[in-house]
Order: sequence, then structure tokens, then C-alpha cells
Amino acid sequence: MLNFIGKAFFTLLIVVIFSLKISAQSPAGVTTEGQPLSFPWAGGINSVQFGAVDLNNDGIKDLVVFDRQGNRLMCFVNKGTHNSIDYTYVPRYSRLFPQLFDWAEFVDYNRDGKTDIFTYSPGWAGIIVYKNISAGELKFKRVVYPYLTSYQGGGYVNIFVTYADYPAIVDIDGDGDLDILNFWGLGSFVEMQKNLSMEKYGNADSLVYEKTEYCWGHFAESDESNALFLDTCVGSNTNTAIRKNRHTGSTFLMMDFNNNGVKDLLLGDVDFPGLFKLTNGGTPENAQITAFDTLFPNYDTSVRLFSMPAAAYIDVNNDGKKDLLVSPFDPSPFVSENKHSVWLYLNKGKNNNPHFELFTKDFLQSQMIDAGSGANVVFCDWDKDGLTDILLGNYGFYLYSYYQNYTLHSVYHARLSWYKNIGTATKPEYQRWDNNLGGLDTENLLGIFPAVADLDNDGDNDLLVGNANGKLLYVRNDGDHFTIVNRNYFGIDVGEYSTPQLFDLDNDGLVDLIIGEKGGNLNYYHNDGTINNPDFRFVTDSLGKVNVTDNNISYNGYSTPCFYRKSSGETVLAVGSEQGNIYFFTNIDGNLNGRFTENNESGLNNLLDTSNVDYDRGMRTSVSIGDVNGDGKPDMIVGNFSGGIEFFNAVPKALQEVPPFTSTKIQKLMFKPVPAFGFTTVIFPFEIRNPLISLYSIDGKKINETSFSGSYSSLKLDLQPVKSGIYFVEVQANKVLLSGKLLIK
Repeated sequence: MLNFIGKAFFTLLIVVIFSLKISAQSPAGVTTEGQPLSFPWAGGINSVQFGAVDLNNDGIKDLVVFDRQGNRLMCFVNKGTHNSIDYTYVPRYSRLFPQLFDWAEFVDYNRDGKTDIFTYSPGWAGIIVYKNISAGELKFKRVVYPYLTSYQGGGYVNIFVTYADYPAIVDIDGDGDLDILNFWGLGSFVEMQKNLSMEKYGNADSLVYEKTEYCWGHFAESDESNALFLDTCVGSNTNTAIRKNRHTGSTFLMMDFNNNGVKDLLLGDVDFPGLFKLTNGGTPENAQITAFDTLFPNYDTSVRLFSMPAAAYIDVNNDGKKDLLVSPFDPSPFVSENKHSVWLYLNKGKNNNPHFELFTKDFLQSQMIDAGSGANVVFCDWDKDGLTDILLGNYGFYLYSYYQNYTLHSVYHARLSWYKNIGTATKPEYQRWDNNLGGLDTENLLGIFPAVADLDNDGDNDLLVGNANGKLLYVRNDGDHFTIVNRNYFGIDVGEYSTPQLFDLDNDGLVDLIIGEKGGNLNYYHNDGTINNPDFRFVTDSLGKVNVTDNNISYNGYSTPCFYRKSSGETVLAVGSEQGNIYFFTNIDGNLNGRFTENNESGLNNLLDTSNVDYDRGMRTSVSIGDVNGDGKPDMIVGNFSGGIEFFNAVPKALQEVPPFTSTKIQKLMFKPVPAFGFTTVIFPFEIRNPLISLYSIDGKKINETSFSGSYSSLKLDLQPVKSGIYFVEVQANKVLLSGKLLIK
């Protein structure tokens, strides 16, 4: 029968044929087999905001995506095809934008037809404004220093907006310039900052604000939850002295829901998964919230997206009607959905009377390689076929959220995936071949980071796996299955977030062990053993005197090392970091006891033969270097905490997860546990469609056979009716044949 795993739900099915019971797990969605992903190397998405900006000056609004987890900006050019979602990822436009922090709103404040930017002012709890001054090429100019002000109480003061608040920047009173709604500093009440540009100058060019409303809409929000109180400016608890658990953080989106000329409010709240629709029964000059819907949209799938969803109103499919995009806004990277975190509702109504229908929960994400939170990347030839594959660990996939003592908690689990190079030595092409390499999902780990080498010299690659607990797992590859030999390999413990690499650092023919960690330094263990039996001896926790911690921002560095040996024989080092910068070091050979030479941007550009590339790639980056296309020049991949991968130099194809089933080559099955006692789970190297499964005795006699319709990643076999002994399991799926030997006791 189909299993219930975590919070994923599967249909219950029991099939008994020839006394062999088989249970199968079906994928949550259906993909087109063998089709290339549209933008696999865009870098992933976690908690994003959206803007409509004409990137290429063709008169069509394109899509800008800003991920607050790492302050990453992604640009997608809109081809403008009528009634079609048709975007192309064009990363070069990202370099034309200013640095944005935590949140950004893309609005045309001066009504010149060009999209300007309002963003958070770090250190000031306020707003920075960039004016779009494009004349051909996209260009912005900062017009507010150090933050936007408003006339309040006899003087101009900072418009208070925290990094955890997403204000409304919109023409609320209908006079042609953009006003601002934001929560009062202690929460509960909404303030209005009225723009006086039209009143003073007769145009919208200026940003001259005055606080005119202390309780816009005449409603209040609870100090300790997202409960609302109408027709009042006094909350349920007015004693500020006892507001110890008062929450902060809200998101605003203004739109006219009922075509009455008055803007209503969509409100998101920290720690909560829904959007509340607040109906404005007042006038543009005097708002009055008269009703609210806590299950918006109550006529379709309600928004339920942990945590603190923020919404944007943009025409995504080029039909002239603005659609609704929703994504988490919570500033914590450890409480939000990360794999299906962009919900797109298409507008089946009108712009001033919308009717939203959920279209997808993974807009853009479905066309990217996205490992949830964290992407720990390693180049290697995993299956030793002469082609460079990619192993991808992660911090974890989001499972579910729960509340404990009024605090939101979320649960994740980490996995290791193998992206097999199914192309050629000169034209790499990647496809996820195994989404649980080594069966590590049962270890309940976070922050899986793989290192690869043939540690027992048996002809196949084994794994050392770092993780959040600072230790290493030794996972031996036994051909048809994996064995976790040791969960605290050599007693090594670097504290937190061990990130290992196996590399022959001193050129003695044996792989050494280098481990990054949360502290930002590099630990070095020399291999004093043999090719069959490594013996890693601690040398130093300050290899090369490297530490990638930015002490101006954080106490942590989260170093992720990648040593690489050039064709000339010179050894170089690239290191990912918490702040996203890729550090680059030379002067390594013959200097293992000294200080490596830091040579970041210019060194990487020289190595990769690139120019003007920004090597600050987001948050908690990992890096790997190798020649994937056989051109003699190194290529580089970088992972980040948004769960995605970026490629530098090569731009290979990547296909949907399901293999194209064109090969007749026999693939190996894996079984768990081994030997089997009463049951076993057959794990396929990839998801298969419409399998025919057969069980044979050692003398070739067929014991049972049955077929299934659909896509599967594993099959659970009840072996109670089968006698002890050695059996063969064979699975046929279209032109793919999978087989394996199974021992039953």
C-alpha cells in the first residue's frame, strides 16, 4: 500500500497478486518526461517578492524576482505572448540593479512610465528609494539619503518600517502620487504617510510625506496574534507594559476587490500562513474597514503558506489582467516553505474586480533545480563513466510547521541527490537520477554536505557526509546498496555544519580531508593510511589561515572548501561563505603551514577566463570547480541557501526529473534493509513509469509478476510468503531494465 510519509499524503492502494504484496509511493506532481528545464541554473527560490520592470526597453514589462534569503535578484524577460506565461531567464540584467535589502517594492512613483524601487534601509529601520533613470540601458539613481522621512509631530522623522514589514506604497487617496501605509512602531494600528507632491507641486515627482492617519481604516490587530478588531482604534489589550509576547511583522497589498473605486487590503502576518482580505467600506480619503475574510480566497484554494505570505499584483500571462503571486516573507530562513513557495493565482475576473484561481504552487521553481533550503554542490564522476556528475546536498526540504508556546516551528529533512550527466564529454546534460542517494533521509539530518572518493579502493565511490551536527558519516558504496559504516568517522567533530572535501592536498597519492565549518575556518586532516584503509590525522584547524567570517556582519562564516588542481599542476582554493561571497586563494603548494594568498574576484575571473562577474551569490554559498565540457577550461557551480545552483562558464542542459526511458542498459536496483526480514523496499535509481516487476528464484524460476500504472520512486515488497534464500528482482519500464540480487532471511 502507498505509505504516509511526514506530511505528504498518498492514495492508499493494496494489491495482492500471486501472494506478493507490493506498495508504491507516487510523486506529488506529473512532469513531462525528458523535457529540458527552462532555467535550471537560476539559483532557486525561497522567499521572494516580485516586480514588473521593462528590462530590455522593448515596451513590455518583464519580471523581477527578489529573494530576501541572501538578497538575490533574478531577472526574467517576458516575450509578451498573449495569454501565455512565457519568460526567459537573463541574469545579466541583475547587475544593472542597485543592492537591495530584505524587501523591495517596484513602483513608478513619479508616473514617468519607468519602474522605480523602494527598499529597506539597513541600520535605520526605514526606506531607501531608487529612481529609474534608464535611457536605453537600465539604470537607477538613489534619491533618498539615508532614509525616507515624513512630517510628524512638528518635524521630519524616519518613516518607520522594519526588515520584517512590507508596507503598501500606492495612491491611496486617488490624487495621483504614491502614499505609504505602515504599521505603528508597536504594532496594532496602521499609519498613513500621505504624499504631498501633487498638493505642493502639481506633479508626482517629489517624495514629500506627512503622517495624516494614526489609525487608518479604523481597525486594530491583536498584540499577540493575527486577530482583527473592527470599528476601533483600541486593541483588546491597551496595557503596553505587559506586551511581552507582542509579535512584529506584516505584509500589505492594496487593490480594489469590488470595483467601487476604493482600495481594499490584503494583510499577511508573521508566523501565520494566510492572507486576510480586509474590505474597505469607506472612501479614498477616509478608509473604514468593515469586514474581513480570513480564508482568502474563500471561493478557491485559500492561501496557506508558511510563513507570513506577501503578495504581488502583476499580469503574469499577458492577458491584460493582473494576477496574484504569493510567497513567504518571514525573515527567518528556518520556518518557511521552500520547495513550493511561489503560489500563482490567475485572475479570471477584472483588474478592479478580480477572481483568483490557483494555477500552481511552484511558479518558476518547477523549471529550476531547487533543493529546498541550501544547495551543497560537488562535481564528481559518481558512476565512473567518464562524465562529470553533480551531487547536491541541502539544509533540508520543508515538511510541516507547528506552534509550541505561541512560537512557530518548522520541520525539515535533508537529502542527497545525484544529478547524472546523461550527455557527452563535450555536451553535458543533467538529470536527477537519484533523489535520496545513500538513503540518508532516515538519518534525520540537516545540512547534508557530501565528499566523494573511493575510500576502500573497491572500484566505486564512497561518501563522507558532513551535516549540522559537525560530525561525519562514512557511507560505503557496496554496489547494490549503501552501508553507513560510521556516524562519527574518526571521532571528528568540528562543532557545527561540517563541510568536508576529500582531496590529495600534498600530492602523495592519498586523499586528505579538509573540513569547513560554521566558524568560517578550515580544518586539515592528513591521510597517514593507505589507499585501502585511510587514516586521517588532525593537523590544524586553521589551514592557510583562512577564515571567511565577515566580522562586521556576523560571528559565523559557514566555510565550504573546494580545492582544485589546474592543468598546470597548481593548486587553488575557492571557499563559499555565509554572506555569499566566493573567496579565492593561491600560494598553496609547499605552503600548507603558511598563509594562503587571498585573490578573490580577479583570481576567479582569471581562473574561469571571465570578466565583470559578481561572486557574491546570495547566502551560505557552496562551490565546486571542474571541467564539465572537456574544453580545457575550468567551470564552476555555486549553490546557495535558496536551494538552487548557478553555473559559470558552461551552461549545460538540465532535464525534468523523470528519465526519458530510451536506454536498454540494465540498471541496478537497491534494497533496504539488507538482508531482508519479512519485507524490503526496492529503491530505483530514478523515478520510473508503468513498471512490470518480477521475482525469480536462484534457479531462474519466476515466482511472481505484476504491473503498475503511474510513476514510482520505490516499491515496498511484503516477503512473508517467500522462503529464505537468494532471489532476483527484475523491473521493466518501457525500454529500461532494472535488476538486483536480494537475500531473504
